Amino acid sequence: MDLPVLPPVQPMLAKSVPDVPDGAYLYEPKWDGFRCIVFRDGDEVELGSRNEKPLTRYFPEVVAAAKVQLPDRCVVDGEIVIAGSVGLDFEALLQRVHPADSRVQMLAVTTPASLVAFDLLAVSDESLLDRPQDERRRRLEEALSGAQPPVHLTPATTDPSLAREWFHLFEGAGLDGVVAKPLSGSYCPDKRTMLKVKHARTADCVVGAFRWHKSGPVVGSLVLGLYDDNGALQHVGVSASFPMARRKALVEELRPYLLGEGEEHPWLGELGSERRPGGEPSRWNRDKDTSFVPLRPELVVEVAYDHMEGARFRHTAQFRHFRPDRSPRSCTYAQLERPVRFDLADVLGTSGS
Repeated sequence: MDLPVLPPVQPMLAKSVPDVPDGAYLYEPKWDGFRCIVFRDGDEVELGSRNEKPLTRYFPEVVAAAKVQLPDRCVVDGEIVIAGSVGLDFEALLQRVHPADSRVQMLAVTTPASLVAFDLLAVSDESLLDRPQDERRRRLEEALSGAQPPVHLTPATTDPSLAREWFHLFEGAGLDGVVAKPLSGSYCPDKRTMLKVKHARTADCVVGAFRWHKSGPVVGSLVLGLYDDNGALQHVGVSASFPMARRKALVEELRPYLLGEGEEHPWLGELGSERRPGGEPSRWNRDKDTSFVPLRPELVVEVAYDHMEGARFRHTAQFRHFRPDRSPRSCTYAQLERPVRFDLADVLGTSGS
């Protein structure tokens, strides 16, 4: 591969802000998928990830589309996503990271992925890393002027009012928020030079279990649950960001809720505690200890979260405080704010495709 920008390249990052900023920015939807920098040199294509581990073997259909629709020699920053029946489907995306090539090939047909492009780092023999954002956007639009699904050019605007409308509207299609990029800014790998606004909400959850921290006998994370319409306690995610002193204190705070001998727990079955409640072992690190210590489902905690992916929190929830005033049985899915559904095809401009 002979390109002016060669792999690996760490993508440019964003820092969180509470609201869509005004100013000289290019605003884009924040996609919820796998960040991917695509390197194409003729028939050679590499899909680089944020952690610099190639995604190439997991998405053969994206590789094939890149060979047909991207410029012959280019480097494109974007997101690999899967469109589900009601929006982006991150769980289906996770299933694509599989060691068996036969399964990868099967899933490429049954749950095909798309590439949403939002920056151009190089084209032909020219590196664009030092060029301003507005020029890179214009060059990207030229490069992808004839692109067809599964390759898409992300929507973009310089109007902050429209960006705020997108922030609320596009969530119904499974998008994560809005990103603001300085129009005069260069591309800075691994630097938080962009701004992002994400959805933030709170929920009261049952603490159904905890996991030990890798460093020793202190709490690593709280395992959270919500009751569904059938009265079953469903695992919805974890809360894990605690200072070390707080992790130590939690050991004693949780001790009164440990199961007594012979007590049952809704998350203990034939597999005991050897798997995540409600899920498979971690696909990112199969050596990671995902066992948990079950607790009597009597403790309620308030957490902050950004959005749901199906029946679970998409990202790690942020601990706010315990809620001794709340009944565990009142912690149901009904309390969660549900965004209005929005057709993902409308976001991508492919309604008629």
